[in-house]
Amino acid sequence: MDEGRRFAVPAGAGDWAIAAGVAALLLGGGLSGPHPAGDRELLGSVLLASGGLALAARRRAPRVVLAVTGLCAAGHLWAGFEVLAVSYLVAVYGAVRVGRRAVALAASGGLLVVLHVVALVSREGPVSEVVTQARSTLGIAWLIAAFAAGEAVRQAERRAEEAERTREETALRRADEERLRIARELHDSLTHQISVIKVQSEVAVHVTRRRGERVPEALLAIQEAGREASRELRATLEALRDDDTAPPRGLDHIPGLVERFGTTGLETTLVIEGRPHPVPAAVGRTAYRIVQESLTNVTRHAAATTASVLIHYRTDALAIRVDDNGTAAPDPAPAPGLGLLGMRERVTALGGRLRTEPHGTGGFTVQADLPTNGAL
Repeated sequence: MDEGRRFAVPAGAGDWAIAAGVAALLLGGGLSGPHPAGDRELLGSVLLASGGLALAARRRAPRVVLAVTGLCAAGHLWAGFEVLAVSYLVAVYGAVRVGRRAVALAASGGLLVVLHVVALVSREGPVSEVVTQARSTLGIAWLIAAFAAGEAVRQAERRAEEAERTREETALRRADEERLRIARELHDSLTHQISVIKVQSEVAVHVTRRRGERVPEALLAIQEAGREASRELRATLEALRDDDTAPPRGLDHIPGLVERFGTTGLETTLVIEGRPHPVPAAVGRTAYRIVQESLTNVTRHAAATTASVLIHYRTDALAIRVDDNGTAAPDPAPAPGLGLLGMRERVTALGGRLRTEPHGTGGFTVQADLPTNGAL
């Protein structure tokens, strides 16, 4: 087990530990120095402890903790305890750290005024001594230190986040460059050879038929394999080159895609339901790939004559359904190939759901629900 994880302290437990420590520090400092007796001693002790324990919520509610610790500081000063308001300083640090600088500044200015008023009302003696007592509860120097510490930590965390984001962007850029390099190598090494095989097999089939001879099954298989390899290679290169620098294939390209498959002898229909609205680019790309892969599988494996594509625009999701009348057996379900696996990975990455199953009377259904986060 990793040593850092073994001794890691949960954030909640750490907050409570800090709150308890500050409460103990305030109580110890208040009770060890000059303080009143009787009811005021009890009230002041409760306020000191409350101010410290309130720090347990400083991450969740920094403004509330600022208010609570400030009121506790004014209260224990009125009760007669001359102790530095450590709990309020920690609250200021926490608020500034999470970016609540204006709130912390306004609250601190107001608290300084309140402390001086409380000291003037509750204490007797020269004004200079009363002001000194108020400053002993919350001094300007301590406030500046709390502000500076919170801002320094905030800037450090911000730089760390920026560095992490830069590393991720660099990794993505390198992945894109590697993808394009692979695409170029595939193109250079395979496209020419496959094209030669495809052209030569088609010429051979054509010449054989012109002679009136029967075309051997092996030659027809080579011809079909060449066409299939050419299509697969082209699709692979398109996928490898599909990045944010090129116009992505999306919903607008699906009608043309369906029309192209109709020219292959497959009777295809496209139905759009709901109110069309813009969707995130990743959703559009995934929708296009699902329709493309589904129709490709129909032409390759299903021996189908018809296929229908349904796109349903919902408020918070885009539903896609592709049905065919092929020869998929209802039982058992066909094992998913790489195409279905790729579709599932794309849909899962977007937080959506993919369902693929044969019809009870033959044919196959691919259905996907892609969240759009309410994009309108």
